[in-house]
Amino acid sequence: MKHIVIVPDGMADYPLEELGNKTPLQVARTVNMDYMAQNGMVGLVPTIPKGMKPGSDIGNLSVMGYDPQKFYQGRAPLEAANMGIDLQADEIAFRCNLVTIEKNKMVDYSAGHIPTSEAAILIQSLNEKMGERDIRFVAGKSYRHLMVMKVHNVKDYLKIPCTPPHDILGQDIAKYLPQGVGAKVLQKLMEKSQPILEAHNINTVRVDLGENPANRIWLWGQGAKVTLPSFKEKFNTTGSIISAVDLVNGIGKLAGLDVVHVPGITGYYDTNYLGKAEYAIKALKEKDFVFVHIEGPDEAGHNGDYKAKISCIEHIDRDIIGTILNYFDNHQDIRMLVLPDHPTPIALRTHASDPVCFVMYGKGVPLDSADNLSEHSAREKGIKFESAEKLMEFFMRRHV
Repeated sequence: MKHIVIVPDGMADYPLEELGNKTPLQVARTVNMDYMAQNGMVGLVPTIPKGMKPGSDIGNLSVMGYDPQKFYQGRAPLEAANMGIDLQADEIAFRCNLVTIEKNKMVDYSAGHIPTSEAAILIQSLNEKMGERDIRFVAGKSYRHLMVMKVHNVKDYLKIPCTPPHDILGQDIAKYLPQGVGAKVLQKLMEKSQPILEAHNINTVRVDLGENPANRIWLWGQGAKVTLPSFKEKFNTTGSIISAVDLVNGIGKLAGLDVVHVPGITGYYDTNYLGKAEYAIKALKEKDFVFVHIEGPDEAGHNGDYKAKISCIEHIDRDIIGTILNYFDNHQDIRMLVLPDHPTPIALRTHASDPVCFVMYGKGVPLDSADNLSEHSAREKGIKFESAEKLMEFFMRRHV
């Protein structure tokens, strides 16, 4: 039995007046997801446990079958795992965004989705001018990087409230700066980065080209080292994970899944959708499980761009889901699950905790069909599982 999980990050949404009070998923052309809905099981599932902040870290842990209330230690350590960073007992990792600040306001949480090649040069410059024995910056992809600190009391730093930059677009940053014990160190690092980055020739060129400069770092999502039981231990299955995002690949690596590197994937609208499907099919020839994550819908939600979100959803349906379904048309020993990790509503431009729609299709899946996969059709079916962890356990059973 081959098991395939497709996660269009942040795909779920709220109805929009501009779309005739429909959601982007309802408006998008999704013939393959709708086919699955008509021949499978549709419903709602909560991916964010009560009391926890909605995010891709919590959501993807849940969807992969790991209870965040047991295993979550912060976002950055999950990314660190994929970047080959072995955090020590006295170290804490922070997510380090390259952002654009103007007149003390958060203009862009991604510095114009700065290319990885440019970002790596800026992170190297920060290491040369700000790095020291107890502080180091580690280059990731595009705007997503890490800072690792040695500290005297890890627990104090874990308690510092740090706000994700995509939650405060257009707002004055002053009231969202880290607060509490140890927070002044973080504030000084963020302030110190600004003149260094602003003076760099990469940013002077970006300004000349009318692009948002990476003129400051923003520290958030901190955490200490985390361990997970292996996916094989949980489900007696080996598998692979495909994502452009270090966070998701880090969860996979901690779970013992093979991280599959696909050329041309970006974590944005322009990712290599077809390549993800082709490499997923290839991975399934050797192993029995693959987890495919697509970041584009989430980015569109943060950007408040419903047209881009619709386009991403259509690419996912046609190029990823359609390609996989067509390949396995004559191979019926499969089971496929499609669901977002959380909603990222256009109206909010950040994550929400609402239960998300899912569709399960394939061998042994009980038929509880709907005309299509949408937030509306799933609400009509109601909550099917009390958590995404329970959904994954049901999905992975040899017999359901």
